[in-house]
Amino acid sequence: MEKSKSEILDISDYAAVAEAEMREVFSATMRKLMASDPAVVTIDSDLAKAVYTDRLRLIYPERALDVGIAEQNMISIAAGLASYGFRPFAISFAPFAVRSVCDQIVMNLAFTGANVKIVGADPGITAEHNGATHMTFEDVSILRAVPGIVIYEPSDTVELKAALPVIKDFHGVVYIRMMRKKAPVIHSSGYEFDLFKADKLTDGEDVTIVASGVEVSEALEAGRLLKAEGISAEVISAHTLKPFDTETLLTSVLKTGCAVTAENHNIHGGLYSIVTETLAGNFPAPVVPIGVRDRFGARGTLGELKKLFAMTAEDIARAAREAVRMKKRPL
Repeated sequence: MEKSKSEILDISDYAAVAEAEMREVFSATMRKLMASDPAVVTIDSDLAKAVYTDRLRLIYPERALDVGIAEQNMISIAAGLASYGFRPFAISFAPFAVRSVCDQIVMNLAFTGANVKIVGADPGITAEHNGATHMTFEDVSILRAVPGIVIYEPSDTVELKAALPVIKDFHGVVYIRMMRKKAPVIHSSGYEFDLFKADKLTDGEDVTIVASGVEVSEALEAGRLLKAEGISAEVISAHTLKPFDTETLLTSVLKTGCAVTAENHNIHGGLYSIVTETLAGNFPAPVVPIGVRDRFGARGTLGELKKLFAMTAEDIARAAREAVRMKKRPL
């Protein structure tokens, strides 16, 4: 049988990982984890071809399962397998991995402390032409309210490759908020991943930009735009949204005095809420949000949707200028 691109991807080759789509690196890394740990199981709900986990079934047919269009059963099966010592990864598009199965996540996973990982593919505007019904702008806010769930969102394939083995070995419920397609490369070949430590990507003195997921590359570009204007931006990649790395945030904002958040999510309940809640209890400072402002999605390419929802580097730079002006206002 002819091998697929996903199956032959060499994840030890930095260049190959950097050029690959997220789903290619996800499936190739999962193949490696399944080879080294017989307890690792993948469970799909009729979307394995879309996330490239169908290739795993060719190698591990007894551990790469597909339950059909039955997402609630997928979560319940994952909980049952975890109770027997398996390490299940339950995978679907983000709306089906969170919205459609919320009660099963709460009662079967979080309440029981099940060792299950949930992968929500193409969150927010990364759903692109699948349109508004497939755009989860509320998954972070939903799961933030459930005790004991870790919420993780990779910024690029290099990070995802480093994160998956760590997440596999973490005991508990982890939600992986992962786009499927290619993302701009953020990290170098020497990148070291810490699940509970945010990545400070650039140093700055005037404003802190905290970004997650597909907005990290936009935040870095915004930093370059601001530098040309004489504004020094500190850019932080907040890959783990819960529990949040408050130390890195506070250390930065105590220095800069203001912040911008950039997220592929509704600003209500997501990164903006996390940052403002953290600062309100420790060091109140002006924060300007970039993200979806309490509305439903639309169809389009990722670039078109970033412009539609004002989530581009230029939008982040504009928000940074506003944040700097706000901190200079007299009380």
